[in-house]
Amino acid sequence: MPFSLLTTNVSLNIWLITIVVIAGLLAFDFFFHVRKAHEPTLREAAIWSAIYVSIALLFGVVLWIFGGHGMGVDYFQGYILEKALSVDNLFVFVVIIASFAVPRADQQKVLLFGIVFALFARAGFIFLGMAIINTFSWAFYLFGLFLIVTAGRLLAPEKEGDDDADNFIIKLAKRFLRTTDHYDGDKLFTIENGKRVLTPMLLVMVAIGGTDILFALDSIPAIYGVTDNVYIVFTATAFSLMGLRQLFFLIDGLLDRLVYLKYGLAVILGFIGVKLILEALHENRLPFINDGEPVHVFTFSPYMSLAVIIGVLTLTVIASMVSPKGKMISAVRALHRHAHAYNNTAYHGDAGDHEVHYEKMLASETALMRFDQAKIGELMKETGTDWEVEQARRNFAGNAN
Repeated sequence: MPFSLLTTNVSLNIWLITIVVIAGLLAFDFFFHVRKAHEPTLREAAIWSAIYVSIALLFGVVLWIFGGHGMGVDYFQGYILEKALSVDNLFVFVVIIASFAVPRADQQKVLLFGIVFALFARAGFIFLGMAIINTFSWAFYLFGLFLIVTAGRLLAPEKEGDDDADNFIIKLAKRFLRTTDHYDGDKLFTIENGKRVLTPMLLVMVAIGGTDILFALDSIPAIYGVTDNVYIVFTATAFSLMGLRQLFFLIDGLLDRLVYLKYGLAVILGFIGVKLILEALHENRLPFINDGEPVHVFTFSPYMSLAVIIGVLTLTVIASMVSPKGKMISAVRALHRHAHAYNNTAYHGDAGDHEVHYEKMLASETALMRFDQAKIGELMKETGTDWEVEQARRNFAGNAN
């Protein structure tokens, strides 16, 4: 499957126009929505989410018309896959933002930075992946195995502290740089005791930037599994990130309901991993496999792959919404998130904002009363939520005294 920039049948002018359009959309997002700090309404988030999805779909239709059915199908495969992975990334963003107690009005700036950083990081990995594929004939075997391992990792039980925003990079920043635990609006630097120091706003951006790099390691091999056209890989990835900020505010309360999303993504990544290996065998050049001759194995057509991706995601969302166990997991996850946010007291400059998380935790506890308490107890112990809630109660009692 070797390819180059020239074999994508996309001229340099089209590349330049595409990049300018994407940069223009990001600039528009910043100057008209993010520059002035505010909390977007549900209506605003819904309208702009629909606009960005419409732009992505319209681009796919144009690509289908002028590039042919093959390019159109490949684009929609890649877009849907990357969009699903981006939504999964929002779970981690929620935890990071809650841990750093980012003021609601300033969360847009953090999210837009995350999107821009993700776009640059993934663009780098896209062209690195292209170079690897062009140079090494065994690259698709490696990508396929990597995706299968990633799928297995998604199915593994979550370990307590996996999503802790106070990671290694943040610890280094705190140790060697002058930092403060207090926000100064959306500023990255402020003056404290006559010295210029970093605010938590910069630290949370570092945390999100670090996670973006890890996300790129998973998403780029995955999309190369559905198409080897670098233009489609780039545009599908870019358009999947567009509108992610608005989507965050639109489905913030619904994210906890998508409890089976990671299992659906595990199935899809595993499927793509197998698909890559089968295609690598079909065009085999490695001398120690079938004497360097192609192996005649079954391969999935683009239409079959698109059907699998859409089908699995649809079943995953439906199962998450209607499953009784899914509803319990969702409720426990919400309780854990609010308790975790309350316990991360370092960045709560406003006592009122701090107490809001405790009130939300109490409301989440009340919501659990409608479920089987024995099963809820098991889930809370399994996820470490019981410890998080107990710690929150102790912190609240200490603050009250």
